[in-house]
Amino acid sequence: MSDQTPQESGAGGAATAKPAAGAKPPLSKERRQQARRRVLRSLLLGGGVFGAALSGYLPIAYAQRKRLRPPGALDEKDFLSSCIKCGQCVQVCPVQAIKLADLVDGFGVGAPYIDARAQACDFSCDAVQCILACPTGSLTYHKPEGMDVRPGAKLANKPILLAKEKDAEPTLNLAERIGVARVTRPESCLAIQGKGFKGQARGANFDGELRYMDVDRWKPIKVSDHPYDVEICNLCEQVCPIKGAITVKIGPGLDGKLKGIPVVHEPCVGCGVCEMICPTEPASIEIIPGEGWRA
Repeated sequence: MSDQTPQESGAGGAATAKPAAGAKPPLSKERRQQARRRVLRSLLLGGGVFGAALSGYLPIAYAQRKRLRPPGALDEKDFLSSCIKCGQCVQVCPVQAIKLADLVDGFGVGAPYIDARAQACDFSCDAVQCILACPTGSLTYHKPEGMDVRPGAKLANKPILLAKEKDAEPTLNLAERIGVARVTRPESCLAIQGKGFKGQARGANFDGELRYMDVDRWKPIKVSDHPYDVEICNLCEQVCPIKGAITVKIGPGLDGKLKGIPVVHEPCVGCGVCEMICPTEPASIEIIPGEGWRA
């Protein structure tokens, strides 16, 4: 006589597992699919919330980055509060130096700026058309009364535009600079190393344009169409559109070899042409946006 109970024996005498006390029965296939869908929805929702939070944080993070504003721009807070992002300045710029900011430009989304390394303002329009086109006074020849002038922004004299030097009125009607050029990487500067330069300043594929007086006063051409050949690099001085803004002082170094030292002077308005033309990568000289003049 067998000691097995009916629950312990199955067909053919094979034993079946008995569920442990208190164990839950396995989920059905449909229940498992529902659980997976809930997990996926939670992940997607969490990702969406994180993405929304990040998109709100990005403008704050990127707002720390200073942008070079077009000529005649008010100080940053006043500029951003008065600019209506209409793009009129963009449309009239003859060298397309002015761009409109996107999300990565912080609170200035849609506001005009200049990336001098890509395309500087060389004042090809002479009259500074962006200022004339601005409908709100965000770009202006003269600040309204009551607005403070940031330290070092005021120009001692109206800057002389070399392209107009022989004209009856050679100056630009600018009262404040938008930045100042600084040799930020002296270790890479060709002049300081006593090196010359021959060829296209930024390579054959560079699309930036400049006005060259020896080619056409009124028609900017591609920098790549104007090669250079100098024993000691002085490209920043050669292309600067403002008289007396930058010079490269050449003399013997400690080793007796000729070297050059770029020196920025008070007339610098911060146009960025020197940064654009610098043949080193990254540029040895840069424009510091909003910087004031320091002797």
